[in-house]
Amino acid sequence: MEIKKIKCIQKDERGSITDIVEQIDFNGATIILSKSGSVRGNHFHKKTIQHIYVLSGKMKCLAQKPQQKVIMATVEQGDLVSHDLLESHSFEALEDTLFLVLSSGLRTGKDYEKDTYRLESPLKF
Repeated sequence: MEIKKIKCIQKDERGSITDIVEQIDFNGATIILSKSGSVRGNHFHKKTIQHIYVLSGKMKCLAQKPQQKVIMATVEQGDLVSHDLLESHSFEALEDTLFLVLSSGLRTGKDYEKDTYRLESPLKF
């Protein structure tokens, strides 16, 4: 799991411009609302890399690459979380949280579940 604080690159009287990702190819964009206390994920992908940008709210993230320890982080508005192939991941909303998921691979549209492998034992918060 990689986490980046995304910063505004241009601001003036008209508003602001913020680049979320640069030089990353993706073929799907999904917006997810997680109600406070809800848990999502507890799966991994073999052919899909995901980048999650927090639009509002706050959530705990867990991630685990094969044969490595579980990593936990708290993310909030303006954070970008990236998950590699085979990296198990889970999220718990600490408050109502809206986030954008940019996917590179199968996990979009009608193929949403084709590259989702549920964990037999959920990651523990």
